[in-house]
Amino acid sequence: MWFILGLIAIAATLLNIYLFSAGKDYKLAMAAGLSFTALTICGHISLLAEQAGREDWSAVSEVVNYAWALWALTIASIFINVLPIFFERKDKKKRLRVQQR
Repeated sequence: MWFILGLIAIAATLLNIYLFSAGKDYKLAMAAGLSFTALTICGHISLLAEQAGREDWSAVSEVVNYAWALWALTIASIFINVLPIFFERKDKKKRLRVQQR
C-alpha cells in the first residue's frame, strides 16, 4: 500500500510542477503531493508495525538499511512541493520593484 501511495505522491508532485510552470493554480496539487507523502510514511510505519507484531525481525532489521532514504525522499518531496511558493513570492517582489520605478 505504501508503494502505491508513494507513486501517487510522485505523480501529484509532478502535476504540481507542471501546473506552476504552465501558470495555472497549483495549490491543490501541492496539497495532494504533501498529503500523499505523509500517507506514504504512515503506510510504511504501519507495515513495519505489522512485521514487528508478527515478530518478523529480519524484515524489521531491513528498515535500518534504508531509513536514510526515507528521510531524504521525504525532505525532497516537501522541498519540491513548496518550491513554487518561493518562486511565486520572488516573482511578485520583482514585479513590485518594476512597478515602483
